Amino acid sequence: MPIPEIPDKLFFRIGEVCKIAGIEAYVLRFWETEFPSLAPQKSKAGHRVYKSKDVEMVLRIKELLYVRGYTIAGARKHLSRGGALRGPERDKVLAQVRKELRDILTLLRRKT
Repeated sequence: MPIPEIPDKLFFRIGEVCKIAGIEAYVLRFWETEFPSLAPQKSKAGHRVYKSKDVEMVLRIKELLYVRGYTIAGARKHLSRGGALRGPERDKVLAQVRKELRDILTLLRRKT
């Protein structure tokens, strides 16, 4: 899944965040109740105002839930510990990175 580009703006409205992330507003509002790290500010009129870091968090949550198959509780736990990989998941990612690096090295050696 390609990572959407976040426009260079200071603030985003809920509709803009939903469009960037490809989710509905009710999903975003629900995630706000489930993930303490997702807490947009409110404007004087009471509208949600998101910063770039909030949009990045929304994209991260979406990846954990929709791509990696985490439950809400699992994604919350993952984010609360800083997103650090542990145990078998870390080993799997490291093995994949090693394989990709070996493939790159092989390609570089062929070209020289």
